Formats: sequence, C-alpha cells, structure tokens
Amino acid sequence: MDRDRLPRDVVRVGEGFWNIRGSFKVAGVLDIGTHASLVERANGEFVLLDACAMSDPILEWLDACTEHGKRLKAVLHLHPFHTLHVRAIHRRYPDAKAYGTERHRSKAPEIPWQEVKTNDRELAELFGPDLDFSVPEGIELIPTDPNLHFGSVLAFHAASRTLHVDDTLLCVRLPWPLRTLKSHLVRLHPTLGKVLQRRAGAASEFRRWGESLVARARGLDNLCAAHLAILRAQDLGDTTLATRIESALSAVERTLHAHELKYG
Repeated sequence: MDRDRLPRDVVRVGEGFWNIRGSFKVAGVLDIGTHASLVERANGEFVLLDACAMSDPILEWLDACTEHGKRLKAVLHLHPFHTLHVRAIHRRYPDAKAYGTERHRSKAPEIPWQEVKTNDRELAELFGPDLDFSVPEGIELIPTDPNLHFGSVLAFHAASRTLHVDDTLLCVRLPWPLRTLKSHLVRLHPTLGKVLQRRAGAASEFRRWGESLVARARGLDNLCAAHLAILRAQDLGDTTLATRIESALSAVERTLHAHELKYG
C-alpha cells in the first residue's frame, strides 16, 4: 500500500504528522470520537500517540508506513482513562516500547511498560527535539472518579506545528446555522472544577500553566483533539490557535475564581 494514499479517517495534518480519527460512543449512542496520531521523527523512526480502534485499511496503511512495525519504536499513551485499546495495539506491534501513566500500567500489568511514565518530565528527553510534552498543573491527573477525564499529557510536534491533546481541550465543529466568524469552537473539558486540587494555590498554578500553553501555541497552527473535531490552519481564518486557546481559558476564569474563594 502507498503510504501517501490515506484511508478513510486518516488526516495528514502536516509534515510528518497524521491524525487517526476513531469512534467513541457515549451511552452507546452519541459518537464524540477519539483519536491516535502517527508521528515520523527526523531520524525516520515513528511514534504513535495514543491508541484507538482502527479499521483494516488503517492498520494496513500503518503497516506500510512503519515497515510492518519495524520503524514504529514507541507507543505513548497520554490519557490515563483512554485504556480500551492498549492491549490491542501492543499485540499488533509488540516490539514498540510502551509508555503510559500509572493507570495504564495498573490496567494492563502484563505489558512490559517502560520505566519512564508519559507524565514524567524525562519523556521529553527521550523524544526531543521531535516531540515535547506538557501536563496541566494544579489538577488531579488521575482522580479517583473515573468519569473525570480532564487531565491528559499534551504533545507538541514542532515540525508540523501541531498540538495533540486528549480530553483537556475539546474542539467542536459548528453546524452551518451557528457559524459566524468561526467554524470551530475550542473549549476546556467541563470537569475542570472537579479536578482542581483542593488546596490553596491550585487555581493559580493552573492559570499559569494556561498562560504557558498560550505562549507555546503561538508557534502552532493545528489542534488535534480526541473528541468531536480537529482544527487545522485553514480553519483558523483571521484568528490564531493561540487566541482560540486563550479564549477557552478565559471561559473558565469563573471556575478558577470560585476555587480561589473556597481554598485560597
């Protein structure tokens, strides 16, 4: 198979970056989507960000890109609660090194996980300069309530000017009747208020992290979000990805202020 002939649900986002759109249905009815991304490093090796259910054509395309897995060196599982397809992707590519959070390791202990977790700072040392990462500050990354999916590890790919993110940021493609100047709406996951750490300073730490995210987004054009849609450079119009994310952060300022009133 020609790697440049993309199967359905694979989007070439930019140089060396492909986003694979998957299906995830809430209550078995509403499909909010999910994703994985294939990244080609400057040295010719490949890394898979996250895992989702993939059709046979997508798996064949992935095999063609990676020489049947020989050039797929790692799979990075970036969201603690996205665990459904961890075993399947490892069975398909057992030689690719598996990286995950503590929850991934506990859910699939038979997989030979790497010592470095995806939420560790050391991850950037292993995959830089191709990839860099960020973990939201001031929140519980793995809360005890499995329904609180806010936290994830964000991945930055400078070569394609792309941010890969799971539930932390949502991207909604607006229907035609609701479109004005924007075709897509970027928002933070609605569970932020429930995952902020119950201590003084947590909201301030999250706010500072958000400011750093906006600064980093000034060098990016594309947002690949797990749920609902992706936002590419051609969708931005007269705005920038940084301003879209800044707007999303402004929308949760009331939540942060309420937390500060309660905890300091």
